[in-house]
Amino acid sequence: MKKATITAFIFILLIGVLSACSGGNKSDSKTVKIGYFPNLTHIATIVALENGYFKEEFGDDVTIETKTVSNGGLFMEAMTTKSIDVGTVGPGPLLNFYVKNPTFRLISGAVNGGAVLVASEGSGISELADLDGKKVAIPVVGSTQDVMLRKALKEVNLETTTNGGTVELFAAAPADTATLFVQKSVDAAATQEPWGNILETQANGKLILDWDEFAWGKESTNTVVAASDDFLKNKELSASYIKAHKRAVEFIQQNPEKAQDLVIKHLKDLTGKEINKEDTAAAFKRLEVTTDVNEQVIQEMADISKEAGYVTNNDIKGLIDLSLLK
Repeated sequence: MKKATITAFIFILLIGVLSACSGGNKSDSKTVKIGYFPNLTHIATIVALENGYFKEEFGDDVTIETKTVSNGGLFMEAMTTKSIDVGTVGPGPLLNFYVKNPTFRLISGAVNGGAVLVASEGSGISELADLDGKKVAIPVVGSTQDVMLRKALKEVNLETTTNGGTVELFAAAPADTATLFVQKSVDAAATQEPWGNILETQANGKLILDWDEFAWGKESTNTVVAASDDFLKNKELSASYIKAHKRAVEFIQQNPEKAQDLVIKHLKDLTGKEINKEDTAAAFKRLEVTTDVNEQVIQEMADISKEAGYVTNNDIKGLIDLSLLK
């Protein structure tokens, strides 16, 4: 009798544990945490949110949580701590984190181009070679724009001070770069849109390399979709995300002005500040919204990151997985 009672107790306890585990997994699978930057180069995510594509594709049973960050390092840290499941980020931070912890995947392209090199007024910079001995602002160390700048510097046989060269890098939030220009704290900036256009129109900056000339030109991968392995285990949710992302890309390609208006509205709702419509339109001309990924460019970015000392090796095999796109 005593043995039967113990057996029954263990059985009931086991059922409770299994139920708790099942309920936990179900709960986790019903919340999707999407990350992105409040930038024009993250227009695909913004449009998918504004047009309700994520909500439609995930269904009413899924709760969508969003998180905005100011740079790729913060995005990847949030993904590492499971504060972000999926979203848009620059390939530079993504591959840097992947080499150290290969539990993330690049599952789609989002934006090519969208980054420029602008010189500040009075800096004496009129071409790339003039960066010799100058201070250049980048969004953050190891960012995509950092890597792009290093690629461009190689073309004129220049190196950063961290690699024994003469070009000093200065990490600063893109939104603060205009102030740095006015204060003459930096000589130039490698930055993404719309901040490049803002430097020209509001801080008397001079465009040195346009988006189709900077680094890999129109093939420069600026923004991609990154997802954690844990998120990708849920095939239904990950497929739904990609469907929403593709719908957003197609909408932007077919309705560029409407898409820009959505970005202006979204950023105003987030920050309380309204970006000028003309500035947004001008900046939009400097990027290409696409799901395509140039894998050779991503590998070259990894090579440059290794040379810069950001990663110990440039082996990114397995990082890119475009199977959901197909």
